[in-house]
Amino acid sequence: MGFSVSGSAAIVFIGLIVAAGIAIPSVVGSFGSMASAQGQQTDRGVETLNTDIEIHNTTYNATDDELDVRLANTGSKTLSVNKTSTLIDGTIPPAGDVTTDVEGNTNADLWLPGETLNVTVSNVSPEPDRVKIVTENGIAETAEVGG
Repeated sequence: MGFSVSGSAAIVFIGLIVAAGIAIPSVVGSFGSMASAQGQQTDRGVETLNTDIEIHNTTYNATDDELDVRLANTGSKTLSVNKTSTLIDGTIPPAGDVTTDVEGNTNADLWLPGETLNVTVSNVSPEPDRVKIVTENGIAETAEVGG
């Protein structure tokens, strides 16, 4: 075996070591990112399992064109009032028409387990057929108005 074969083998071997040195950190970083994403997905799944709401009643006031919805956080997760959405007959009302209070507190942003959230939507005309409340992690409850 001559020098040219040994020299080319050494060059190829050094090239492989350099390529591995470049590739290994990115592969390790990718696996770390994937593991982190899987952990976050598991956390979201646990939060979803621990979230449950129940609409107690809905009342439409034709005189004031207002819809009142009273519902309870029956799960074990604390929910954000600002991230809870209301849909009336499949349409999201303007933010200025929706007022909320938790146990009478209009400044509350957290809706704790066991507490009642009251949602009042003004400028609702004609009387809607149904209302849907959706929490921050996608758990939803639908009720007929007046039902």
